[in-house]
Amino acid sequence: MGRYLPGIGLSVAIAVAATWLGELHWLREYGISALVIAMSIGMLAGNLVYARIESACAPGVAFSRQVLLRTGIIFFGIHLTLNDIARVGLPVMLADVLILVSTFGLALLVGTKLLKMDANTIFLIGAGSSICGAAAIIATDPVVRGRPEQVSVAVATVVVFGTIATFLYPALYQLNLHWQWLPASPGAFGIYVGSTIHEVAQVVAAGRSLGPEAANAAVVAKMLRVMLLPVFLLVLSFHIVRRRNALLPGHASGRARVTVPWFAFGFIVVVALNSVMAMPVAITQAVAHIDALLLTTAMAALGLTTHGSAFRLAGKKPIVLAAVLFAWLVVGGAWINFRLVGVS
Repeated sequence: MGRYLPGIGLSVAIAVAATWLGELHWLREYGISALVIAMSIGMLAGNLVYARIESACAPGVAFSRQVLLRTGIIFFGIHLTLNDIARVGLPVMLADVLILVSTFGLALLVGTKLLKMDANTIFLIGAGSSICGAAAIIATDPVVRGRPEQVSVAVATVVVFGTIATFLYPALYQLNLHWQWLPASPGAFGIYVGSTIHEVAQVVAAGRSLGPEAANAAVVAKMLRVMLLPVFLLVLSFHIVRRRNALLPGHASGRARVTVPWFAFGFIVVVALNSVMAMPVAITQAVAHIDALLLTTAMAALGLTTHGSAFRLAGKKPIVLAAVLFAWLVVGGAWINFRLVGVS
C-alpha cells in the first residue's frame, strides 16, 4: 500500500485545493466546478513538475484514476432518490431519454462519417454532452479504455460549451419572456435547462439565474439524466464489443468481451438505498462531500497524466463535434421538451 501513498496524496492535495477554489463565488456563478479546476491544476502540475516525481507517484495516480473514480461514481447516487423521478413524471424522463439517445447518436454520425475521428474520443465527447459532463466522461473511460489525453480533450469541450451555456440560457429565457416563442413557465424552462446543459454545476448556475422554481426543476431534470448513466454504459459496452468483434474472423481467438460497469450498478444501489432508508441529513451530506472529493481526486489524477501536446495533436475536430452537439442540445432539446414531449 505504501507505494500508492505519494500519488494518492498528490491527487488528494490538488483535489482539496480545487474544492476550495470551487467555493469561490465568482467561479460558482459561472458554473466552473471543482472537477474542472482539479483537472486544470493537475494538467499544470503534470506538464511542469510531475515528470520529476512520476516514478514515485505513478501507482497512486493510476489508483486515483481508476479505483477512486469508480467509488466516486457509486456514491454519486446519494444525490438522487426514486421520489425525484416520480415527482417530475414520465414526460420529463422521456425527454431526458430522447435527448440522450439523439445527442449520442448525432455524435456517432458526425464524428464517424463526417469528421473521421477516433472512436474513443467520439464516445467520450458524446457521453459528456448527452449525460452529465465531466462526470459522465470519466465514468465512460473505463468502458472505452481511452487514453488520458482523449479524456482530457473531451472534458475540455464540456468546459467550453458548458460555460457558454451558463450565459446563453438565461439570455434565451429573457428573450422568450419578451417574444413568447415557446410556452414555457419557469419550471418548464428549468427542465429544458437541466435536460440539455452539460455539467451539474453549470445547470445550477444557469438555473439560479432564472429563479428558485426554474432552479429546482433544472436540478431534478439533470439528476434524472445522471440516473440514465448505468444503462448508457452497459449499452455502450455491448456496442463496443460488437463493433470490435465484427472486425475479427468468425471464431477468431481474442474476441472482445462485454465490460460490465459494476460501479454503475453500485450507483443504482445507492439511489435505491437513499430512496427507502431515512438517513440523517448529516450522513447524507457527509457521503456527498466524500463523493465530491473522490471524483475531484480522480480528475486531478487525470490532469497529472495529460500532456499539453495532446490538445495540439487532437486538432479542431473535437471542438467541431462538441459544437455540433451543443447546437443540437440548444435547438433540438427545446423542440423535444416543448413540442414532442409537451413539457409545460
